[in-house]
Amino acid sequence: MRWVAKAWENKPMGALSHIRVLDLSRVLAGPWCAQNLADLGADVIKVERPGAGDDTRHWGPPFAKDEKGNEPAETAYFICINRNKRSITVDIAKPEGQELIRQLAAESDVVIENYKVGDLAKYGLDYESLKKVKPDLVYCSITGFGQTGPYAHRPGYDFIIQGMGGFMSVTGEAHDFEGASPQKSGVAIADIFTGMYASTAILAAIVHRDHTGEGQYIDMSLLDTQIAVMANVSSAYLTSGEVPKRWGNASPIIVPYQTFPTSDGWMIVGAGNDGQFRHFVTAGGEAHLADNPLYVSNPLRVEHRKQLIPLLEQMTRKKTKGEWIELLEKAKVPCGPINDFKEVFENEQVIHRGVQIEAPHPTVGSMKLVASPMRLSKTPTEVRMAPPTLGQHTEEILHERLKLDDKTIEELRSKGII
Repeated sequence: MRWVAKAWENKPMGALSHIRVLDLSRVLAGPWCAQNLADLGADVIKVERPGAGDDTRHWGPPFAKDEKGNEPAETAYFICINRNKRSITVDIAKPEGQELIRQLAAESDVVIENYKVGDLAKYGLDYESLKKVKPDLVYCSITGFGQTGPYAHRPGYDFIIQGMGGFMSVTGEAHDFEGASPQKSGVAIADIFTGMYASTAILAAIVHRDHTGEGQYIDMSLLDTQIAVMANVSSAYLTSGEVPKRWGNASPIIVPYQTFPTSDGWMIVGAGNDGQFRHFVTAGGEAHLADNPLYVSNPLRVEHRKQLIPLLEQMTRKKTKGEWIELLEKAKVPCGPINDFKEVFENEQVIHRGVQIEAPHPTVGSMKLVASPMRLSKTPTEVRMAPPTLGQHTEEILHERLKLDDKTIEELRSKGII
């Protein structure tokens, strides 16, 4: 990912540099979707409430600090999902604010929103209303349960969706482990995956528009997405009729294929065949286990996992995480460390790939960000700007897009519209 020093002095040259996006969404799924498009070059305008902004501006600590150690109220949560966007403040509850949004939509290719079903129709900002001013508009709605069905009007929260969509039923310590309970993911995966699918759907709709001149409506549901990304687990149930169980960090069909404790942390070992199992136990000085009649084949190891795993854990505790990784990589046994985030960003591969980047920010100074993982050879992703401060680009956008003069803008500000 390249860093471009000055945000809008030069027109962005990404693959989507010709696309204008009006982002009415808040929190995670919608902003994640919009950030993907922005990373690819789209001009994304983030619409926020005057004086308050996106909810995630207040979801801290942690807060980014400036060079003097002060916290200018830029939260880590907001930072991670709003780079490459311009911020405008508009009160859409007021008729004048609604008219500004309609005018901005008429100048946009894409609108993204994640209000509750029916909310934007009250303001005349739903798809049916906005396509009257922009017939080829691509309009993407993101909700917990979609626009139809008995749950359509329920609010959707990632944690609840992880439970309803089956994810938590197969996540956590094994079902037969004493005291085990379902667990959520460490990140909001339903939100993030929905944002990713929404990005893909929007790109498909843009291609369709470019071929036919037709815009269209996209209905994205967190619950639909959560079930879809369960992949082989959903498929296993539909194929067999058997309800999948929790296996913790172990595999139901391969042993050993799980986490193991070391003398200074944890690692993952994935011995997918008998040869790799032999190399694993040989590296640990317990080669005799590979010749034990109970463990000579994978089906037998699966059958006798409760006897085998404690023996392997006793073995793995004798060396450090680093020592094990070095030994097993030489033995060509699939393995990897379980890193905390200090270790993640100090990892030589992560450093080489430039996953951590920095961008200048008006209040923080130099802001640390995670780069987009999309690596395109001809149209690379770029960080054209750090996440914006609240309303940072309001005047700029109203001048540029709607051709409003300073007097009109000041009147809107005095009325609390912007």
